Amino acid sequence: MALLPAANPTLLDFALTLGTDDKVTRVIELLAQTNEVLDDMVSIEGNLITGHRTTIRTGYPAPTWRKLYGGVQPTKSTVTQITESCGMLENYSEIDKALADLNNNSAAFMLSENRAILEGFNQEIVQSLFYASEDNEPEAFTGFAPRFNTSVAANAENAQNVLKAGGTGADNTSVWLVVWGENTVHSFYPKGSKGGFVMDNKGQVTVENVDGAGGRMEAYRTHYRWDYGLAVRDWRYVVRICNIDLSDLTKTGSTGADLIDLMTQALELVQALGAGRAAFYANRTIKSFLRRQIVNKVAQSTLSMDQVAGKHVMTFDGVPVRRCDGLVNNEALVP
Repeated sequence: MALLPAANPTLLDFALTLGTDDKVTRVIELLAQTNEVLDDMVSIEGNLITGHRTTIRTGYPAPTWRKLYGGVQPTKSTVTQITESCGMLENYSEIDKALADLNNNSAAFMLSENRAILEGFNQEIVQSLFYASEDNEPEAFTGFAPRFNTSVAANAENAQNVLKAGGTGADNTSVWLVVWGENTVHSFYPKGSKGGFVMDNKGQVTVENVDGAGGRMEAYRTHYRWDYGLAVRDWRYVVRICNIDLSDLTKTGSTGADLIDLMTQALELVQALGAGRAAFYANRTIKSFLRRQIVNKVAQSTLSMDQVAGKHVMTFDGVPVRRCDGLVNNEALVP
């Protein structure tokens, strides 16, 4: 029996509404095992076949102090419409028919053999979520970093949500705070699709030139496709801590970026943590330093290990800190 959609649904929440026997559900569950972003990221159906048109509020109406018998001028908020693009990520897997037949060609065996394909999707999606740019790759979508790429207020309004950690070298990374929600920040999939993820079993095919010398092989082919996009409806719910110089970090915080202070600032910059599902994202290097700082005096009041959705998760002031290996250690310095 299908479940009712959850509030602020993740891709896995949507998959579960398809029923536990659906093949797409099993694939998305495998993806979520190695992609912690999927635990938080709200995913909704877009309103276009190839994207999502959304309204962003750019100004709020000011009320008027009225005196008796005085008038009030009506006002209205200002908004702008933008259309976010949806990228199409595809791949094929081909498994030797003889090998599959030895294992009774079971769906479980085929899926286990395709784990490398699924992990490739995971890595590409997560890295694109933060770094993809339609200016450089028109067929993709635009991720977080190109949207939050300056700390100069004169260049962009969202610059106030870009905190610089003082790094100057070539080994810099970022920590992100995102509050996922249908009215804040969310991913989306094309209108009318099953969460944007498609797995199509093509059956038995003859693979040409399998050995590079004109040889052929009978194989079972599976086609995977993930249509995916990102919509930032309100930039006030995203904070980037950038220019974190990895070579300067210490487990005590005595040198290099003061991660505790910067993450505290990030929490205060967010308009309202309760507006959605909040989470920090850091790569394994940064998370390792945070984990070691748990035992140091500077971190005792803010870092802890909690149970979140049945998982042992590091939290910072109650906000989960997720590991995201898509965050690289050689980011360009943010000016």
